[in-house]
Amino acid sequence: MNALKSGALMALMTGLFLAVGWWLGGNVGMVVALVMAAVMNFVSYWYSDKIALGMYRAKEVDRSSAPKLYDAVARLSERAGLPTPKVYVIQSDTPNAFATGRNPRNAAVAVTTGVLRALDDRELEGVIAHELSHVKNRDILVQTVSATFAGAVTMIAHMASWAMMFGGFGGSDDDEGGGLIGGLLMIIVAPIAATVVQLAISRSREYMADESGAKISGDPRALASALEKLQLHNQRRPIRGAEPATAHMFVVNPLSGGGVSKLFSTHPPIEERVKRLRAMA
Repeated sequence: MNALKSGALMALMTGLFLAVGWWLGGNVGMVVALVMAAVMNFVSYWYSDKIALGMYRAKEVDRSSAPKLYDAVARLSERAGLPTPKVYVIQSDTPNAFATGRNPRNAAVAVTTGVLRALDDRELEGVIAHELSHVKNRDILVQTVSATFAGAVTMIAHMASWAMMFGGFGGSDDDEGGGLIGGLLMIIVAPIAATVVQLAISRSREYMADESGAKISGDPRALASALEKLQLHNQRRPIRGAEPATAHMFVVNPLSGGGVSKLFSTHPPIEERVKRLRAMA
């Protein structure tokens, strides 16, 4: 069900993107939007892993430098039917983790030093299994594409707003495209809609990763316990330098915030995730 929901949301995101291009520039605008999406997705597909790991100064480790962590990743990868990804460690006291890479053969799992201190062996395996599930389910690619589309929609809307300020969209509503009123609506509504769809995709994939990760580790309660610990630590002290653009990659939201900001969180509520995991047990 979550896979079907993600597919429908991706189709909606693509339709929204094309609609913005057409509404703001007719057929030409739609072609320009497609070209922009192609270029941005090419860069994201090939380089998003290097960019993300570089942003957090992650250092690659092996069996000799981090035996417990590396062996856990290798063992769970074999159980999941995946090649062992590269393993990285981020120097941060805040416990968290993420996976990146364009496919299972070019994947990486990164954990903070805080994770290794805050979690016991069972909880650590639960978190690693969750991240391996993202790799197995191709979530990294899906989320990268959705984030790229959302960013491109916002970029087009900003460009359109500047064009209107300097005389663009001066034709009548009978012209090809959406005209002045349609342009104004798209500039305001489209970025919000794209963000909402992106967040819905991210949340859906998190539920999938929790479920399949619990099956890989064979211990849903351990993952539930780990999520509660990670949530508490990240609320008290978010990861220093965490960026909204990469927040969706982490096992729990690395950014602080409550109230209205929760509506725009890339992650579903921890309480609901824990509830589903304990129901599995």
